Amino acid sequence: MNQPGEPFQGKGIVTEAVSAVARHAMRQFGLVRIYAMPYRTNPASAKVLEKAGYTLEGRLRKAVIKDGTIIDQLLYAFVAEQP
Repeated sequence: MNQPGEPFQGKGIVTEAVSAVARHAMRQFGLVRIYAMPYRTNPASAKVLEKAGYTLEGRLRKAVIKDGTIIDQLLYAFVAEQP
């Protein structure tokens, strides 16, 4: 059975939204850095961040508990370009 959002998956919609929000926030608020920390067990989120221009900076080993299991988190950052 299809999920409601399935027809929209793989079209780059979320990637474009993440990128647009990051760039807007940097311009609007003068931010230099935005970061995200998806679970290691969520490769789809990591892929979206990478395609949106975020860079993997590290892995926080055994950083969180999810559903009773201790798992790693990944650290991604979007950093403003220097003028």
